[in-house]
Amino acid sequence: MDTNCIRIALGTILLILPCLPFLSIAEVIYPPLELFSISCGSSTNFTLDGRNWIGDNNSKLLSESQGSVAAPPNTPTTIQGPYTYARLSHSKFTYSFSLKAGPKFVRLFFYSVSYQSFDRTKACFSVTAGPYTLLRDFDASLNADADDDPGQPDILFREYCINLEDGQKQLNITFIPSKTSQNPDSYAFINGIEIVSLPPFLYYTNPDDDITGWPQPVGLNTNPFPIENNYAMETKYRLRVGDQQIPALNDTGMLRSWDVDSKYVTTQSVLSLDIATGIKLRFTKKTPNYTAPDTVYRSVRNMGSNGTFNMGFNLTWQLPIDSGFNYLLRLHFCQLDPNISRPGDQSFFIYVQDQLVEDWADIIGWSDKQKGVPVVKQYVVLIPGNEQETLNLSLKMHPNPHSLAKDAQINAIELFKINDPTGNLAGPNPDSHPKTSEFPLPNSNKKSKGSTRTLIAAGAGAVSGVVMLSLIVAFFLIKRKKNVAVDEGSNKKGGTSRGDGSSSLPTNICRKFSIAEIRAATNNFDELFVVGLGGFGNVYKGYIDDGSTRVAIKRLKADSRQGAQEFMNEIEMLSQLRYLHLVSLVGYCYESNEMILVYDFMDRGSLREHLYDTDKPSLSWKQRLQICIGVGRGLHYLHTGTKDVIIHRDVKSANILLDEKWVAKVSDFGLSRIGPTGISRTHVNTQVKGSIGYLDPEYYKRDRLTVKSDVYSFGVVLLEVLSGRQPLLHWEEKQRMSLVKWAKHCYEKGILSEIVDPELKGQIVPQCLHKFGEVALSCLLEDGTQRPSMKDIVGMLELVLQLQEGDVNGVMESGGDYEYGDDVFSSSHNSVHVSDYSKSTGLSTTRDGDRSYGSNDFVLIPDDVFSEIKDPNGR
Repeated sequence: MDTNCIRIALGTILLILPCLPFLSIAEVIYPPLELFSISCGSSTNFTLDGRNWIGDNNSKLLSESQGSVAAPPNTPTTIQGPYTYARLSHSKFTYSFSLKAGPKFVRLFFYSVSYQSFDRTKACFSVTAGPYTLLRDFDASLNADADDDPGQPDILFREYCINLEDGQKQLNITFIPSKTSQNPDSYAFINGIEIVSLPPFLYYTNPDDDITGWPQPVGLNTNPFPIENNYAMETKYRLRVGDQQIPALNDTGMLRSWDVDSKYVTTQSVLSLDIATGIKLRFTKKTPNYTAPDTVYRSVRNMGSNGTFNMGFNLTWQLPIDSGFNYLLRLHFCQLDPNISRPGDQSFFIYVQDQLVEDWADIIGWSDKQKGVPVVKQYVVLIPGNEQETLNLSLKMHPNPHSLAKDAQINAIELFKINDPTGNLAGPNPDSHPKTSEFPLPNSNKKSKGSTRTLIAAGAGAVSGVVMLSLIVAFFLIKRKKNVAVDEGSNKKGGTSRGDGSSSLPTNICRKFSIAEIRAATNNFDELFVVGLGGFGNVYKGYIDDGSTRVAIKRLKADSRQGAQEFMNEIEMLSQLRYLHLVSLVGYCYESNEMILVYDFMDRGSLREHLYDTDKPSLSWKQRLQICIGVGRGLHYLHTGTKDVIIHRDVKSANILLDEKWVAKVSDFGLSRIGPTGISRTHVNTQVKGSIGYLDPEYYKRDRLTVKSDVYSFGVVLLEVLSGRQPLLHWEEKQRMSLVKWAKHCYEKGILSEIVDPELKGQIVPQCLHKFGEVALSCLLEDGTQRPSMKDIVGMLELVLQLQEGDVNGVMESGGDYEYGDDVFSSSHNSVHVSDYSKSTGLSTTRDGDRSYGSNDFVLIPDDVFSEIKDPNGR
């Protein structure tokens, strides 16, 4: 260690005082100014691993403890720590800590067993710390049963980073039992709480630093993503390369534990331990000496010395995480290889979620051509989804072919979950019975840790694959009986797209491809053929039928946990649908554990790619209006033009594709549902699914799905089209963070022009802008029954286009009905009078029973209670 290191005490205190001296085997580089280690429910104090644990019975930390009790576990543990007693209560209780401003680690320790009359399975509760929700309806026994550490049975540990702003002098940590009719006797408990102060800019971004050093977003957005002081984070992984854990006592002063990474590595690799001990590490201002222990930077994982062989695979980690959150990924590097001395000697690609984040990762280049200089690279990645299912975050490295050494290496990985806009950090409970994954990770049969669900074991994977295959076979047999046939021949005539946006497929047949055909079409899934990426997986441009037909091939990720259901749902839905403004399904492939969907190829990509975070030319206002009208027609067809009402449930700009003629087509039907049936039914009760930032708040809060949920999502898309920005931007000021809130505010103030995309300045006729804003915001009304139907919306958008073109008078004077010019089903529906939208002075009822809106009586909900983050990619 650095000779300037200070060897100090790490004792726990109850008042804000310097740490008491205590002999430690670790060289402490950063002495925490505040350190609380509380043994909850205990009356005794003890010292362990550099911590002085204080029993909460000897303190005044319990500021609210209605009826809480202290009790020993019915099954004592031999594991040392704050587990000999617990604080338990059927009512909420609070610990209050007097603290100084600045970042803190907040650590929670649980021993999930029964205590006296408190049954283990009844422990279900939430935990808040200040404005943040750390755990919500946390089922301790389920989480303990899902944990995979045999050395610590029933022990659970959670770690969070929370920053106290100036003026905040107290942090309240509250435990709240989750009372339900199924569990009226639920209780909350805690065995230990620890709070440790941190250096101010170890994990939080220093605003005075060069912006190039800020965390970089993964994906299309190129704006740096600073970790601001108002964020809270949960530590998901702190992994070092090596053969054993680095315990808290051997950290740099903050009592962090560094686990080994081996259980998450899914490809072959080589481990090098305690390398170059004669080279002194050179820490810098960007990477101070408290960033990680020296041993972290002296142990390296790489691909091995066979450079030619290394070019054939990626060095890969798979980290189970919760969907619907942003994550801060910190990668630690230090070059100590004696054969690497100059920039370019070793460089490699880094992929996060299969997206390239570094095309010339060069540790020597990063460290000013010096060896032994630790470097930390930071990225922020959004894991889409709103259901908070457990997915995998992938980290992959691959040698740069222009590098002298064909290798990639790393020393450590840290991953933090960032709170959502509501302050929530809580993830889902594991399933009551551990699930097996239908798609095991390659070369891995390990289970996830902590709050993540159990991953597959090798034997269970084989059984799961057979079961899944049986389910899919049964699914297609049932569909045959319903005369929705799936063509088993892979080369039947008439089963291909003509490639011009239309299809020669019959309306109820799609084609089955073999995996050999798919591999041939994509050059064996060549990354050069990738044209898109979503939660479902990569989308490839492919060529079928001897290269005569271009198609889009969407390949399910091997680690997707929801793909089988969505895969079948997409085939079921799209095999029955053929309409100009819906993307056409050409066929599917299910073979060798691959689930693949094949569509008509859309030359222009997604609407999102033409609105923001793009190098593509901006769309004109007229193009945007025509696209919106096409999308509206597609949704109207789904709602009223088929035998059953179909609710898309994931309308967003990333799921709107554009063909070579700029014709808009609604895509991605994996989440679609058949709507309510019967005259008396108005909604479908179903679990909330969709994309955060586009979800209907009524559906989100009440689990009631209607066609008006699609209308709400379409309203968000309309605002995207007008503003050229995402639904939610974390780095914007509070009023502008939510696009919906900002648009409502501007509309009410009569300054809607402030949200207009700068690329559109001067293009929009004022009357057209006002009417377009009225249409968009009518879609976003809080009460779904007050939103217009898609039929009405299309009519209003047609009027907006006429206003833009200055040709509205002829239409209004004619008094003629508006006709859906290319709708194959328009003859069976009542038409809409354009004059209803321009002359109405109040709410009127259409012949469909839906309410439409006059231009003079539009009412806005003053406060949108639903605030979310964006989901940038299609699934």
